[in-house]
Amino acid sequence: MDMKDPLNRAATALREADALLVTAGAGMGVDSGLPDFRGNEGFWKAYPPMAKLGVSFVEMANPWWFERDPALAWGFYGHRLSLYRRTVPHAGFGRLLEIGRSKREGYFVFTSNVDGQFQKAGYDEDRIEECHGSIHHLQCLRPCSQDIWDARGENPDVDEAQFRARDPLPRCPRCGALARPNVLMFNDWDWVPHRTRAQSERFHRWLEGLARSKAFLAVVELGAGKAVATVRMTSEGAVRGGRGTLIRINPRDTDVPAGHLSIPLGAGEGIRKVTELARA
Repeated sequence: MDMKDPLNRAATALREADALLVTAGAGMGVDSGLPDFRGNEGFWKAYPPMAKLGVSFVEMANPWWFERDPALAWGFYGHRLSLYRRTVPHAGFGRLLEIGRSKREGYFVFTSNVDGQFQKAGYDEDRIEECHGSIHHLQCLRPCSQDIWDARGENPDVDEAQFRARDPLPRCPRCGALARPNVLMFNDWDWVPHRTRAQSERFHRWLEGLARSKAFLAVVELGAGKAVATVRMTSEGAVRGGRGTLIRINPRDTDVPAGHLSIPLGAGEGIRKVTELARA
């Protein structure tokens, strides 16, 4: 496939935009070395003990495990917390941040990732919506209150051969019950949502401001699949009515609405090629 035309058009849209919206799914982190959980095979390759148990990612990402087997639940989430803390965001994060900061109406990030990589790359905390929450924040499992607290002081001791956490496990400072990540899991009725809701309110105020000022928006979507289509729907909604251009960078799910742009590359390579042309 000849990508010269969509790359040039994407660069033009990025260069001429008044504002930048970065939307990101799990594929954004792959070029930073993070595992791809697409399908059971990808998950089981990253977590072999789960393959032995026959437990899928959808089954494991369920608050029920914190009740049934807290050591396994915290083994899984504790390992991910440690991994995300060690991970260095790839160069594409910085390239987009530089462009976003240069725009008259600034930038915003909407991501389904819970890994905190955008904050780590220097993006403003108040310009990010994490629609599934953040592994870097904790809440009470019960929950005994609506408290959300920073996970910085927690370092779960995980046996990486079995992906089981050793005692002591993180506890709620208010009631002493088991703590859990402030992450929206599957079949999750006890997630404390107010941190993410505040992010969402800031995001929608920003979009409303763009609409009032008739600003042209460039949306760069990265590694967002169709299985849970929240990111894709947000990207498409932001440009509905001719208010901007969607640049969908994805090596697999490449289809885009009419008039928008598809770049069938991984996140790192796609960002590099588009931003190099945009600077030219």
